Amino acid sequence: MPIQNDAPVAALEAPAATPFARLVGVIFSSNAGVFVALFTATQLLLTLQTTRIAGEAAAAFGVITGFGALFALIANPLAGRISDRTAARLGRRRTWILVGGLSGALVYFGLAFTTEIWQVAVIWCVAQVMYNFQFAATSALLADQVPHTRRGTVSGFMGLSGALAPLVGIALVSIVTDPAVQWGVIAVTSAALTTIAVLMLRDPKHVPAAGEGGLNLKELLRSFWLNPWKHPAFGWAFLVRFLVTCAYASGTYGAFFMMDRFGFTPEDVAGPVLLTSLLAVALLALGSVVGGFVSDKLQRQKPFVVAGGVIGAAGLTLQAFAPSIEYVYVAAALLGIGTGLFFAIDSALCVRMLPSAENAGKDFAIINIANTVPQSFVPFIAPALLALGGYSALYLTLAAFGLAGAVAVARLPELGREGDPRFAAITRGE
Repeated sequence: MPIQNDAPVAALEAPAATPFARLVGVIFSSNAGVFVALFTATQLLLTLQTTRIAGEAAAAFGVITGFGALFALIANPLAGRISDRTAARLGRRRTWILVGGLSGALVYFGLAFTTEIWQVAVIWCVAQVMYNFQFAATSALLADQVPHTRRGTVSGFMGLSGALAPLVGIALVSIVTDPAVQWGVIAVTSAALTTIAVLMLRDPKHVPAAGEGGLNLKELLRSFWLNPWKHPAFGWAFLVRFLVTCAYASGTYGAFFMMDRFGFTPEDVAGPVLLTSLLAVALLALGSVVGGFVSDKLQRQKPFVVAGGVIGAAGLTLQAFAPSIEYVYVAAALLGIGTGLFFAIDSALCVRMLPSAENAGKDFAIINIANTVPQSFVPFIAPALLALGGYSALYLTLAAFGLAGAVAVARLPELGREGDPRFAAITRGE
């Protein structure tokens, strides 16, 4: 049933087991461990690997990243449900941060030894599964242990980790040339960040609720669905995240775009990719941290999410018509600001829309599907858009998604306006 104005988040509150400052470090480090592996690959290493194996490989890249995102789509909700029910002594979230992160790094290193496109695709899909177990468990900590009055700040640091991690990864691989060493350096960095997070985290052992049985096939299948008509605010939050994330999925085509429009070779494209990442990350860091802090102070979330969608769309429009690499750098700066503002606040906003405290891992993992589907959806529609109108058609279409997401935010209640009939209702319970 819809919640009342005086109880917007109480059902999701629980005593924090980890001191707040340390908890911020845990979430930042664990997310960075995931993102340094996945984003460095999608922004650079997979492009280089597929080009070495198959020459001009934009189509192969799209298939690999598309299937990888599909496996992530399946793994993330399952991981959330499983972590909700895990009763291991290490803790229900901590267990899967450790298992997912270390096994993901081990599998990731295997990409260095691939000699066929199908091998890259298979290993990439396995790595996506492992890292999504870590990501789902880490995301659930926002609902488990972070007070609602400080979720904007933590959400900002989550966005910051998503920006800094690939920047660090690209910088690391840019100083070495051997492909095996490049993949290995990222795998070791990811594993180290995961280990730091696990050592810092305090995660109480899960005590099964009365009548809580083991996971069966029906329970696992329910991991993928939460009725948006029964939980309308949750449904709108999902839609907002999906639309705006589609806009920001454009980053996976940055290297191909530069090679196609400006004539960079596979050997020298790493420099411009690194520079665009530097610009984006510098402004993303500012947007994430400052945006999250200001959101908590003002107790407002929606304006930041709207701004993220609009500014991102502006950056994509500029990139669509960029006549020189300098325009791409300006577009990257706009995308950095927009990304920072959006991802700084969107996670905090989405947590308010979750229907269940006990199933926060599963429910937030369903929200995370809206992060994952665009990674598959955009590569699958990109070939048609590229054939229709080149990179201009691709970037303009994604800009339209960003604007649509900014409009859809209007249906969600602002902090303190939960229960207002003018907005979609936040509900509690299954």
